[in-house]
Amino acid sequence: MVSWALYDWASNAFNTVIQTFVFAAYFTQQVAAEPGPASAQWGYVIGTAGLVVALTGPILGSIIDQRGPRKPLMALFTLACVVCTALLWFVRPEVAHVWLALLLVWVASVCFEYASILYNSMLPALVEWDRLGRWSGWGWTMGYAGGLLCLVSALGLFVFGETLFLDLDADAAEDVRAIFVFAALWFLVFSLPFFLVTPDAAKTGKAWRQSAIDGWNSLVDTIRNVRDYADLVRFLIARIFYTDGLATLFAFGGVYAAGAFDMSAQEVLVFGIALNVAAGIGAFGFSWIDDWIGSRLTILVSMANLILWGSLVLLVEEQIWFWLFGMLLGVFVGPVQAASRSYLSRAAPERLRVQMFGLYALSGKATAFMGPILVGWVTTLADSQRVGMSVIIAYFVAGFLLMLTVPDAKERRAELAAD
Repeated sequence: MVSWALYDWASNAFNTVIQTFVFAAYFTQQVAAEPGPASAQWGYVIGTAGLVVALTGPILGSIIDQRGPRKPLMALFTLACVVCTALLWFVRPEVAHVWLALLLVWVASVCFEYASILYNSMLPALVEWDRLGRWSGWGWTMGYAGGLLCLVSALGLFVFGETLFLDLDADAAEDVRAIFVFAALWFLVFSLPFFLVTPDAAKTGKAWRQSAIDGWNSLVDTIRNVRDYADLVRFLIARIFYTDGLATLFAFGGVYAAGAFDMSAQEVLVFGIALNVAAGIGAFGFSWIDDWIGSRLTILVSMANLILWGSLVLLVEEQIWFWLFGMLLGVFVGPVQAASRSYLSRAAPERLRVQMFGLYALSGKATAFMGPILVGWVTTLADSQRVGMSVIIAYFVAGFLLMLTVPDAKERRAELAAD
């Protein structure tokens, strides 16, 4: 199981360094001509990559359910993501390199998400049912820790440190571009234990063509008989709301901190890192609670706290209270994500497990574009950042109310055993 969780540690280097902190800022500030259009281009690339995964993820999952092993295809997606990340070294701080940057990030993002679908679906087969919450939480914790350690190490080695062992040209942004290669190597090296040690599902004996045909038929059958999975559908719809709320929070948190509290770029970076540390601590602490009280109740408790602390963040006007309530909010970001994975691991039928995690990916991507649009629209209409950010709280409330209608995973397991 440690080898399984190490993949979280490895892969989050891409999420943290490329998608969230370093490359996103490098692209908008140094590669593109103007920050405004660059932000829109970045949003389109991440959004369309998510849309492709949302539409094709369930199909991929259905095929792999029929085929059996996850690791061969997962290795291909991981390697493609690693290669595209390393190739970002060639994205120089020039407008001519905008399309190369967007193409590499798009391919890397799609492959990263495909690998994540396969990775998440392996958890139920690797650990006992009553320890799923623990390991899902530990995996998320290792992900936060690995991503942040990669970020801090890279910044220390190439940006803030005296890179004596390398002759890097800061005028050509080589000190920043070296971070992308470092992140790719981090992902590659730390994912090796997963591929070398973690056991995989057995082959079903079906050829790829037959697996594709049977997988498609299985997905169509699932959609046709969706009433048989009504509780899982309600869970996935609830997850759409609270995941979109979290995604919008991540997208606008720095903007809100800078606008409402006049925080500098460095202060926003420190706040973002601290928020990720708090989320990792929360995921670790709640990993035992998940196994004790169940994934559903863990999600509900986390959502209630996100609503409470998120509302207070929007009400306070002094930076010290923003920091305090922001950190308390961050503590419950990790548990809601980890418990969502463990809930589906417990509740999904074994024969449709990867397909269900494909639908799980869809629920996290299909409507992700709506939150930022609504925040922007409400902010403009009300001429207030605080009012605009309240859209996030509305998302959390909707997710909480829908989650109340979802049965506990133990009830779902009893239904599966009876079928």
